Amino acid sequence: MSVVDYEADIYLDARPTYPADWYSKLAALSHHHHLAWDAGTGNGQAATGIAEHYDRVIATDVSEKMIDLGKPHPKVTYRHTPSSMTEDEMVDLIGGENSVDLITVATAVHWFDLPRFYAIAKRLLRKPGGIVAVWSYSTEMAVSPEFDPVMKRLNEETMPYFKFPECQYVVDGYKSLPFPFESVGLGLEGEPMELEMKRTVSFEGFLRMVRSWSAIGAAKEKGVELLSEDVVKELEAAWGGYEVVRTIVYKTFMLAGTVRN
Repeated sequence: MSVVDYEADIYLDARPTYPADWYSKLAALSHHHHLAWDAGTGNGQAATGIAEHYDRVIATDVSEKMIDLGKPHPKVTYRHTPSSMTEDEMVDLIGGENSVDLITVATAVHWFDLPRFYAIAKRLLRKPGGIVAVWSYSTEMAVSPEFDPVMKRLNEETMPYFKFPECQYVVDGYKSLPFPFESVGLGLEGEPMELEMKRTVSFEGFLRMVRSWSAIGAAKEKGVELLSEDVVKELEAAWGGYEVVRTIVYKTFMLAGTVRN
């Protein structure tokens, strides 16, 4: 259930890593630890993290390119799930009704057909005690007093090119994302939990990450180069040099819940 199917290796190499303690917190909330489903798995970053706490993880994505890049793990099974699959086929593939202890969607649920996904999730989740958690991060980030204002200007220039309406969910920090589940203390519909995620990279790594943004590609399609040579030079100067390593702090947000009685 992922929309991403472009230069998958670049996209995945550039993205930050989710903190291991997130998986520990989610695992502590589910009553059992037999089966987990990571939807929109990409290269399986979240799936392999979850696998440290669950016996089996089914990791799915609509993109075959992403599935081909899945990180090998003895507990993780990757499955290509084209959008043509029916709800019944999805439920059977994952494990059957009332079988899943944890469902995760890392930086992907905003692309989903939400009514369809939530219907599948409600059928799959173990009752009681099954947990569904979705999270993402925005383009807002903090690096240094010198760099942040330059980055803020770039963010403002990219906003008109977030061409997919689903991106609005990310822009507003999942505050408008429908989430029809009972809260388990990690955010609730309309009030996602705000978190931070850090990644230490060189300027080269930062630039790869920005180039992977859908808005940068959308602007290029319209003949607009948001990352022109001058812009890159300004960003590099504010960063402190091409090989300088800095820590990026990303604004992140999470919603977690269980099926309502």
